Amino acid sequence: MIDVKTAKGRRKSDDAEAPKIRQRDPERTSQAILAAATREFAERGYGGARIDAIAERANINKRMLYHYFGGKDALYIAVLEGSYVAIRSAETRLDLSHRDPKDGMKELIVFTWQYFLDHPEFLGILGTENLNKAKFLKRSARIFELNSPLIAEISGLLDRGAAAGDFRQGLDPVKIYMSIAALGSFFLNNRWTLSTIFRRNLSDKAEIDAWGEHIVEVVFAYLRP
Repeated sequence: MIDVKTAKGRRKSDDAEAPKIRQRDPERTSQAILAAATREFAERGYGGARIDAIAERANINKRMLYHYFGGKDALYIAVLEGSYVAIRSAETRLDLSHRDPKDGMKELIVFTWQYFLDHPEFLGILGTENLNKAKFLKRSARIFELNSPLIAEISGLLDRGAAAGDFRQGLDPVKIYMSIAALGSFFLNNRWTLSTIFRRNLSDKAEIDAWGEHIVEVVFAYLRP
C-alpha cells in the first residue's frame, strides 16, 4: 500500500526541485534553442520555419522557448545577432591589429573562406535575411557595434600596408571586406548551378581549395600599388 503522506511529500519535494532543475543552466537552454533555431531558419527561411519544429529540435517545451525569447520575431533577430557574434568573435582571434599587413590580410581572406565552408548555416541565414531586405536586421540594436571593430582592423591593415608600400593608398575597408565575402559566398551559394553549366564539379575538394587560393590572388592583385 502506498503511504499517502509519503507520496504527497514526494510530489511536494519533486515540485520544489523542478524549478531548480529548469533554472540550473539557463545559458545552456538558451544556446540549445538558438542552435535549433539557426538550423531551422537556415534550412526553411523565416516564413517556413516553425516554432514547434524549433522546440522539437532543441528538445524543450514550446512554452520554454517563449519564456526565453518571447516569439518567432525576437528569436529570429537573436539568431541573426548570434550568427554575427560567432563570426566576429572568431575573427578577433586573428589579432589583425598587431599583424604584418600582408600576413594579416591573407589570414583574414583564408579565415573567411574557411568559415563559410565550415558554417553553411551562416550563409543560409544571410540569404534568408536578404530575401527579407534586412527587415529584421534593421531592428537589431547591436548589429553596427558587432561589425565596426572588424572594419577598423581592416582599415589599420590597409593603412600600415600603404605606409610600407605594399598596398595602394586610399583603399576602402568596407569594399575590401565585401570583395572577400562576395568571392566566397557566390561560389558556395551557386556551385550546384555553376557545376551544371560549366560541367565541373565545384564541390570537389580540389576545386574548393583552388578557389580559396584564387580569392587570395584576386584580392591581392587589387591591393598592389
